[in-house]
Amino acid sequence: MKSKCTASLERPVEREEGANKGRTEFSGRRTFIKTSLAAVTGTMLAPTFIPARALGLEGRPAPSDRITLGFIGVGSMGSGNLRGFRSASDTQVLALCDVDRRRLASAKAETESFYAQQQTDGTYHGCSDYVDFRQLVARQDIDAVVISTPDHWHVLPSIAAVRMGKDVYCEKPLSLTIAEGRALSDAVKRHGRVFQTGSQQRSSQNFRLACELVRNGRIGKLHTIEVLLSSGKQTTVQPPQPVPAELEYNLWLGQAPEEPYTSMRCHYNFRFIRDYSGGQLTNWGAHHLDIAQWGHGSDHSGPVQVQGTGTFPSSGLWNNPTQYQIEYTYSDGVKVICKTSGSSVRFIGTEGEVYVSRERLSAKPLSILESPIASNEIHLYDSRNHHRNFLDCIKTRRETAAPVETAHRTITMAHLGNIAMLLGRTLKWNPDTERFVDDPGADRMLSRSMRKPWHL
Repeated sequence: MKSKCTASLERPVEREEGANKGRTEFSGRRTFIKTSLAAVTGTMLAPTFIPARALGLEGRPAPSDRITLGFIGVGSMGSGNLRGFRSASDTQVLALCDVDRRRLASAKAETESFYAQQQTDGTYHGCSDYVDFRQLVARQDIDAVVISTPDHWHVLPSIAAVRMGKDVYCEKPLSLTIAEGRALSDAVKRHGRVFQTGSQQRSSQNFRLACELVRNGRIGKLHTIEVLLSSGKQTTVQPPQPVPAELEYNLWLGQAPEEPYTSMRCHYNFRFIRDYSGGQLTNWGAHHLDIAQWGHGSDHSGPVQVQGTGTFPSSGLWNNPTQYQIEYTYSDGVKVICKTSGSSVRFIGTEGEVYVSRERLSAKPLSILESPIASNEIHLYDSRNHHRNFLDCIKTRRETAAPVETAHRTITMAHLGNIAMLLGRTLKWNPDTERFVDDPGADRMLSRSMRKPWHL
């Protein structure tokens, strides 16, 4: 399970690297135009230049310059991603997928209304809808998919998509298990696809500057990183309920064990159940542990030891920890202390501190923030818009701001924390082999069995 990714971002970003090659590949994938236009107009046309008005989208780039998108999962986060990507002038949404038909119908109506407003006659019917993601990824006219499903449904659709030659934007956390993450990262590399994880703090100027200050020694020698994350939740035992007519519940469960339906299991509530998620540790850890890794310079590695304690619900449906304190140790002696409650990262060094959250960036002493990063120092990946970064990288074939191997290494930290809490002992970890040291019992928790017919 050793990482095969060796790319480094510890240098000024070369924005146009590989651009010509990428544009050639992107332009070469335009043979879908004839098929997609048939879906919109009911007419087969030759694959020559088609004006934007042919799709009822005056003022937008020609179809040959647009990235065609499919969306898997259109709930709260999925709808936000849909609106964000749809508003870009160089995209075209061709298909949507969700196991909840009510959400699916709403997203389709909204999307077709959006495009209808740009058409002379005020109508548009060119967005297909699916309940099964496999039908969407099988389409040859879709360049990229955006996956915004529950955590246990991130890896399988992503792998299916890259195998079909599609680029992928997938929400965080990347995986349900460490083995899943490794399989996905390897698949992305093997098929040569562009992958962006929805860890949008990598496209925030404050988080990038905080990490650059730390990486360039402004706080002296880094020795401790404090990561505060949200607390979990608990609920009572929930009686089974009839499955709503609009929900394809068996497909929602997917690889997870068969369990009776209750509204407290699905949609956002899945996060508090171990079968589908690692709780708030993987939810918010995918953001703030990611920043800890970035600031420490461990995007392609990880800690060598982990220990932690947590408070787990004694009864009820939800079983992920509500409170936790985890200590990670790296080979250079740096420690990451991850605990509830809060939402921030603090880097502590021998000569100062840097604190960063979504609300503010501060330092002790404050003069650290006034220190410019010289041209010959470490400059981290500069992305100002996470969605835009993904689209640009599809065209240039450059690595994104939050690539799959980085996301895998980040969420591995959260998975390690959960395993340590569940086993109740200090664990030694080898980030090169991605195995525990002399601990077969812990190694068995690197993966989980999947309910048939699903498998990696």
